Amino acid sequence: MSRARISWIGGPVLRARMEGPFSIYEALAVGPRRLLGEVIQLRGDELVAQVYEDTTGLAPGTTIEGSGQPLSVPLGPGLLGGIFGGLLRSLTGTEDFHLQPGAADTTAGRYSFTPSLEAGADLAPGTTLGVVATARPQLVLVPPGLRGRLQWIAEAGEYPEDEPIATCELPDGERREIAMRQFWPVRTARPVTARLPANAPMITGQRVLDTLFPVARGGRATLPGGFGTGKTVLQEALAKWCDADVIVYVGCGERGNEMAEVLDEFPKLDDPRTGRPLAERTVIIANTSNMPVAAREASIYSAITVAEYFRDQGLNVALMADSTSRWAEALREVSGRLGELPGEAGYPAYLSSRLAEFYERAARVTTLAGSEGSVTIIGAVSPPAGDFSEPVTLHTKRYVRCFWALDRQRAQARFYPAIHPLLSYSADAAALADWWKSNGNPDWLAQRQRVLALLEQQAHLERMARIVGRDALPAQQQLTLVCADLVNEGFLRQSSFSETDRYCSPARQVAMLTMLLHFADRAEAAVQAGIPPSRIAELKIVRQLQRLGEEYGEDAFKRLAHLHRELDYEFDTLQSVPAHAG
Repeated sequence: MSRARISWIGGPVLRARMEGPFSIYEALAVGPRRLLGEVIQLRGDELVAQVYEDTTGLAPGTTIEGSGQPLSVPLGPGLLGGIFGGLLRSLTGTEDFHLQPGAADTTAGRYSFTPSLEAGADLAPGTTLGVVATARPQLVLVPPGLRGRLQWIAEAGEYPEDEPIATCELPDGERREIAMRQFWPVRTARPVTARLPANAPMITGQRVLDTLFPVARGGRATLPGGFGTGKTVLQEALAKWCDADVIVYVGCGERGNEMAEVLDEFPKLDDPRTGRPLAERTVIIANTSNMPVAAREASIYSAITVAEYFRDQGLNVALMADSTSRWAEALREVSGRLGELPGEAGYPAYLSSRLAEFYERAARVTTLAGSEGSVTIIGAVSPPAGDFSEPVTLHTKRYVRCFWALDRQRAQARFYPAIHPLLSYSADAAALADWWKSNGNPDWLAQRQRVLALLEQQAHLERMARIVGRDALPAQQQLTLVCADLVNEGFLRQSSFSETDRYCSPARQVAMLTMLLHFADRAEAAVQAGIPPSRIAELKIVRQLQRLGEEYGEDAFKRLAHLHRELDYEFDTLQSVPAHAG
């Protein structure tokens, strides 16, 4: 065991003289309380480390011990339904959601294990050893890099997750024990057989996202927005309603009161897919802004490692990171203490590469076991004053394919989700057209382009209308504003508090969008026939279309068909009555 002695310390960063060999990213036990640390630089006979806990009381001369292993986190069946710190130390059951300094996580639940193999079987990385009976059955897999012959496997029964349930004999004759709980280095991506192209969206239930700016399963999206624009609320809605098998939610450096709301509300939520508690398929990693800054930097690596662990079981995982701006601020603080040359806005020069490392771990893959799994990352960004030109937002845009820009004016107008349709984009849209075609909407791509063009025309015409007034605009332009307002109110606005409207299936999205575009077609024909836009805006059907989401739920497709006929009837009546008789 290598040792070192502290020569200098400043907050979470220390320097120490080595009395033996150390490796980069090696985990450390610092001082008499054995605080968790990690080597981040090696300079001759001196190491530089960051400590993931409060360093109060440490002084020059204090001993450091090396573990000989990279910084790793425990992965096992006890993760689902749990609440953890930035390095996966369990917070479940603690009164104040804080750990004592240096406290090792000794929590080890007992789980029912059923073997899938018999002794003598050949083992390869990713081979399924058995099934663990939890609220959602989980697999015990042979760890990556391990290959040999199964010498012994436990019988069906209940075992602690940290005790061996199998023994593997390696080709060189060495024996390796395998437990339900396994460890993996957080900064190393778990291996896969192949990365696969996008072929289906991750359905969120939010119309503005699924229809206009879809994210592919295994894709990458960012959610930038200033304070009060609804990032956390939207991410919680996505966590509840998206069609992922497992949700990993990491609160990275968030304000304590916001994190307290998440920790209070999540365990109480029901899973709309099963009716059981949502927590049964959720892992929460809580790291508030008053916790040690180095642990904040490590928390997103812990989260993506957890997501990859469940992906390797053939599951679709959604990772919600709130927010990567706080993580970048942690990088900046540690970099400043290291005396590194600052880059833009004081962030370290390697900010861009660190963001790339994180987002590139999202993927749809063929796992080592031969099944298909995915990790979809949705990272929130909190640009100061909502400035999207600041470094974290700009660099993030380079590595994501979906940019969901939250707008302060929409948020202040109580428009939810407050996503600005002209500042947002999705590079996944073209690849997902075939999925929509096979799910009932062959015209989805054309309809999407038509809606975006309509909203762009609205923005241009509203600037003109503020100068000359709406009534001074030509009839066709007035109609454009009427139709755009209807799309905003009837389709893009969605209430997170409404039992009917908080989730919208793809089938209902298709029906609603088709209805609104049919209205636009009939309205355009009416204007060309000489009907003034003001009369069209006064039609009874307009009010019903504005409340499509609220009044027509998932079981209302017959009523929507009736509304379609009512729409045609009103326009037929309008065009059959002379204008002076209206």
